[in-house]
Amino acid sequence: MPAAFSGFGLFAIFVVIVLALKSFGINQEYQRGVVFRLGRLKETKGPGWFWLIPIIERVVKIDQRVITYALATQETVTRDGVAVKINAVLWFRAVDAAKVVTTVMDWTSAVIQAAETGLRDAIGQSELDLILKDRTSINARLLELLDKTVKQWGVTVDAVEIKDLDIPEQMQRAIAREAEAIREKRARIIKAEGENEASAKLAEAAKTIGEVPGALELRRLQTLSEIGVEHNSTIIAMFPTELLAAAKQFGDKSGKG
Repeated sequence: MPAAFSGFGLFAIFVVIVLALKSFGINQEYQRGVVFRLGRLKETKGPGWFWLIPIIERVVKIDQRVITYALATQETVTRDGVAVKINAVLWFRAVDAAKVVTTVMDWTSAVIQAAETGLRDAIGQSELDLILKDRTSINARLLELLDKTVKQWGVTVDAVEIKDLDIPEQMQRAIAREAEAIREKRARIIKAEGENEASAKLAEAAKTIGEVPGALELRRLQTLSEIGVEHNSTIIAMFPTELLAAAKQFGDKSGKG
């Protein structure tokens, strides 16, 4: 009898030691432990060691580090009726461990499903031009939609970014033609503006030359000099008309004298 009692006592001590060891736990800095006592939520344990009442209490650990997830490619239609394929990258984390455990069964899967649905909704409410030219506003809209959904689960979305956008080939050709037409229009406008400015300068120069006696002949001589230097050729030019007129007036005065 004493031997049997001794064996039972050793077994009981062993069980107590095992339960005591199992009742102790350690949370890493990025972990939080949600404690339940007889099935009811009791408290949340922070980083460091903690102790549970054996059998009565249990703990569920939640990792609060940021999770990065590449969303699957979504096929949807934009507001202006263009079929597109689009994917995005999502960054999210748990901020309220108790809510994460008690409100949703698989919180990572729930957030991913909400993000994929939100991505389709955000694209469906936007036109193709906006998606191509201003992805920042699409990202902000998607982030706002997700935040409203996941906040009730104790989760926050740090960022969401559209990664790739695939549009039909015929739409790509149409966009290329549109871009080419815009560039051609811009080039013609710049050329027209340049010709307009040049015409104004030429008109101003012609007016100045017309008002100053001899200016036209000086300009002509300068032009001839430039042509001779560039082409290394012999140039035959008429004598300046102003000098001829002056010589004629001098001769007339001499004859009368």
